[in-house]
Amino acid sequence: NIKALVESEGGFWNGGTLSGSSGSGVIVSPDGLIVTNHHVVENSTDIKVTLADKRAYKARVVGSDPSTDISLLQIQEIGLPFVIFGNSDSVHVGEWVMAVGNPFNLESTVTAGIVSAKGRNIDILGSNGSIESFIQTDAAVNPGNSGGALVNTAGELVGINTAIITESGNYEGYSFAVPSNLAQKVVRDLREYGEVKRAFLGVGINNVDSEIARDLGLPNAEGVYITRVNTASAAAEAGLQQGDVIISVNNIRVRSTPELLEMVGRYRPGEQMLTEYWRKGEKYRVRVTLKDSNNATNWLASNKYRGDELESSLGLTLRDLNKEERRKTGLSGATVGSIRRNSLVAETNMQPGFIITSVNDMSIEDATAAIEAIQNAYNSLKLNGYYPEESQMYSYRFKKR
Repeated sequence: NIKALVESEGGFWNGGTLSGSSGSGVIVSPDGLIVTNHHVVENSTDIKVTLADKRAYKARVVGSDPSTDISLLQIQEIGLPFVIFGNSDSVHVGEWVMAVGNPFNLESTVTAGIVSAKGRNIDILGSNGSIESFIQTDAAVNPGNSGGALVNTAGELVGINTAIITESGNYEGYSFAVPSNLAQKVVRDLREYGEVKRAFLGVGINNVDSEIARDLGLPNAEGVYITRVNTASAAAEAGLQQGDVIISVNNIRVRSTPELLEMVGRYRPGEQMLTEYWRKGEKYRVRVTLKDSNNATNWLASNKYRGDELESSLGLTLRDLNKEERRKTGLSGATVGSIRRNSLVAETNMQPGFIITSVNDMSIEDATAAIEAIQNAYNSLKLNGYYPEESQMYSYRFKKR
């Protein structure tokens, strides 16, 4: 069970109030990593996790991804029981599944149902970059189930319960879960980097309907029709063209745009995706090297966050600027990756993405130099730098504890 306090506008001492949300979570590692929904802990100032055996812990947010509604929390404990990720691709319509969570604060409630459909897009996340390819079930899910486990009959995690479609506000027969294969990739990124490394194909897409299928000579109305190929994108470099129809990825059939978005969402920039497509009555295959939103693939070598000791003591992680960032900003330094809530750095109101260019007025070239300078500072710290696309220099000052 997860309870998150949220401070309203104006702050608690300036007429604001504290409100709370309640949800569920899934322990995915013995050292206390917990998966839940982004909307359960969004903007929270204090998070309390209660296990099934009544043990209670304060949790911190490792990272959160609104585009998939997945958040990763950490509690300070070891030797915890944890659930194993299953393969959501192998889940079949009609298969029995169970939803585990805390609806209406009823602790550790289990409901059962079948998989009703896959690849559902219900337009609930409200973002152009969101990925909605939900597993639909008829297992009863109610307020408080958000972030809980959807498991198969082997006890493997195949989804994170996220949403319901309802007019009354309670369960009316339809519930939706983020597939485990997508959730696992998001969790891995949040754990390693504090943010999700999104890969992009660089195309505009639509579902294939019967008219498109007839015009292109497709055997059935399945696949994803490419309406546009962006210049210098991964798709363009792989030779994909407007009018092509993507019919499979890594030998898995693609029936709709949500399915394709989910499959691409499992990759990081720089990784390859075997893509089968239909063009002028023929099938072709190509390996597409995916890119990030800036059409770059070189983040793998340069964008890893470092400074575990700084995260423990000050609450931040750092990484080197890549070549594209250095070119655009004209700066040398270290980018702040993640900032832990209620940490020393968080108290300064510094935001992730801040580029540190000097530590105590000593210029630094990269993350290694920044980490060394911060560690060698005797007591007080002054971190100067800039936010991308801003010309104003910011200065954050605080004392080490």
